[in-house]
Amino acid sequence: MQAEQLRDTVVNALEEVKAQDISVIDVRDRTSVTDYMVIASGTSSRHVRSLAESVITEAKSKGVRSANVEGGENSDWLLVDMGDVVVHVMMPATREFYDLERLWRDAPNLGAAGSE
Repeated sequence: MQAEQLRDTVVNALEEVKAQDISVIDVRDRTSVTDYMVIASGTSSRHVRSLAESVITEAKSKGVRSANVEGGENSDWLLVDMGDVVVHVMMPATREFYDLERLWRDAPNLGAAGSE
């Protein structure tokens, strides 16, 4: 699966489970670690976990073989690393505190749908 297809799959999975404030950041010209970062908020630790699980399930259904997940069962921040796309799912307060969008502010923000 191409990075753009994976990005769109991730966004769709997040939208289906009612993620809040989805942001897609194109980091291809900024780092060799990944192509896109997707950041989304959940309303509770359980919702954060559900969002991450939805992303993993949807990606697997499209043929993505593996995803590494960082963060605990009741975490305020889960990271799902699928290589070309890294997904950060956080509680709003955690997202505000770490402000990843500010760290990557020079990278193109593609919005929720992934289109400029």
